[in-house]
Amino acid sequence: MNLKRCIVAAACCALLLMPVAALPQAEKPKPKMATPNQPVAPNVSLAALLGLLEREVVSAADAMPADKYDFAPSGPGEFKGVRSFGAQVKHLAESNYDFFDGWGLSGAVDPKTIEALKTKDDIMKALRDSFKYAHSAVDSITLENAFLSLPAPEQYKATRVSMASFCMAHMMDHYGQMVEYLRLNGIVPPASRQGNM
Repeated sequence: MNLKRCIVAAACCALLLMPVAALPQAEKPKPKMATPNQPVAPNVSLAALLGLLEREVVSAADAMPADKYDFAPSGPGEFKGVRSFGAQVKHLAESNYDFFDGWGLSGAVDPKTIEALKTKDDIMKALRDSFKYAHSAVDSITLENAFLSLPAPEQYKATRVSMASFCMAHMMDHYGQMVEYLRLNGIVPPASRQGNM
């Protein structure tokens, strides 16, 4: 009888020590994969990426409490003159208009209007509106105009595709800064939270 109890106790201990990873876990469903080597219109491809980045940027901007929109890191390190969190968000909203300036789109906003905003609610509205404008710009890209030159300094060789790409690269630079500001305030960015990866 004692041997039987010892075996049961040992088996229970072994189960408790088994790594959690060895237990069956529900897997996230894998996304449907695209068929390789099929043409995708430039506006469709860029709009999908812009939508992904929009969700990350807007959710990060929304995650910072209103009373922390004036937060700017102060050290350790060199942080003299860095933008506050709210200024980062306003800068992105302004940039979503600036990168598509001269495309003949309606609905552009004067950057001074955005710069003057003070409250989180007003800044968030401006950010969301700027993404609508950016989406309209990306939606205007066609196979015919995607790689035609735009009025910009010649050295940039600017086209609609390169400017849309530059806008998104710029966006992710500032998104990375926003993530650091959130973490410095004890906030896990929404895109990094459990289940969002």
